Amino acid sequence: MAEGGSGRAGGETILAKLSELMFVEIIRRHLETLPDNSRGWLSGLRDPHVGEALRLIHARPREEWTLDRLAREVGLSRTAFAGRFTHYVEVSPMHYLARWRLQLAGRLLERPDVSIAQAGAEVGYESEAAFNRAFKKFVGVPPGTWRKGRSALLEAQRLPPIVVQ
Repeated sequence: MAEGGSGRAGGETILAKLSELMFVEIIRRHLETLPDNSRGWLSGLRDPHVGEALRLIHARPREEWTLDRLAREVGLSRTAFAGRFTHYVEVSPMHYLARWRLQLAGRLLERPDVSIAQAGAEVGYESEAAFNRAFKKFVGVPPGTWRKGRSALLEAQRLPPIVVQ
């Protein structure tokens, strides 16, 4: 509280970092209170192997991940890794990877300076056609249609400029 009202140099930066630290601490405490039988992404973080796989997927989404490669990276057999990941996260590792990539691609598609092919390549799809198929499968519409609908929605939500007379 004192830092917020001090007006000292660097105060905004300190407050931003403190808020990040507080957020991490809240997540830590929440993880510690989850029951042993809980499921979901956060529960997966508690498991050392699944947590490492999630960190790899999030840090390097465009990498050519396979089930075998992820399993090797986290030190488990393919079968043990797939079962453990699915047990905690409630979807298969490859399904999770696809959803994560498409979430990232959706953010990229909100930018008018990024083409559909660029968005797909940025998140790990080798061809625009493969990206289009995956996007339509998970989202329900092709990326171009989604982008147009998203742009129209954002435009409708934009407030008109204030005119001072």
